[in-house]
Amino acid sequence: MRAMRGLWRWRGNPLRRTTDLVEAWAALAALVLILVAAPLIGAAVGATAQDALQRTVREQRHARHEVVATVVRRLDHHRLDPDPETATARDARSHVLANWRGPDGTARHGAVLTGLEQPRPGKHFTVWTDAHGRLVPRPLDSVTASTHAVLAGFGSTAAVAGLVEGGRRLLVWRLVRRRYARLDRAWEKAGPDWGRTGTGA
Repeated sequence: MRAMRGLWRWRGNPLRRTTDLVEAWAALAALVLILVAAPLIGAAVGATAQDALQRTVREQRHARHEVVATVVRRLDHHRLDPDPETATARDARSHVLANWRGPDGTARHGAVLTGLEQPRPGKHFTVWTDAHGRLVPRPLDSVTASTHAVLAGFGSTAAVAGLVEGGRRLLVWRLVRRRYARLDRAWEKAGPDWGRTGTGA
């Protein structure tokens, strides 16, 4: 709105400078870009991210398998949680030595995190493996993928708006410097006693 008011105000003003018009047009262009272009770019980035993430979800569901593991014994030492999505719940999990069989029939044995409250030997729980029975993080779910895509869209919108506003501010800064430089040159031409010219002082 300030941009439109600025353009209207400078429309026929005899004191109007070229830089005033440039500044007003730059403000109007920045407003249009922030209100129109930034959301469109954000929507495009979000849609692209959604497609890519949902494709990843499908690939992971195809490549990762949920199998049943059996507790051999509880472990006292802590290993890193292989699933970053559940890192906040690490303290609520138990570290156990377990046996499981991969989808290809390969027998596997190793340290695993389990959500069992009382992980006694012989108890069963599920783990995620690849086609050869190696432990992998659980597959990304559709809701999490959509959330990441929405955040990517909003982030892109904010980044574009910030770049546009930053460009406008840089342009205004350059215009102000140019105005001051012109004022300095005009002051030098007028001389130090411009106010006393023709007074006989």
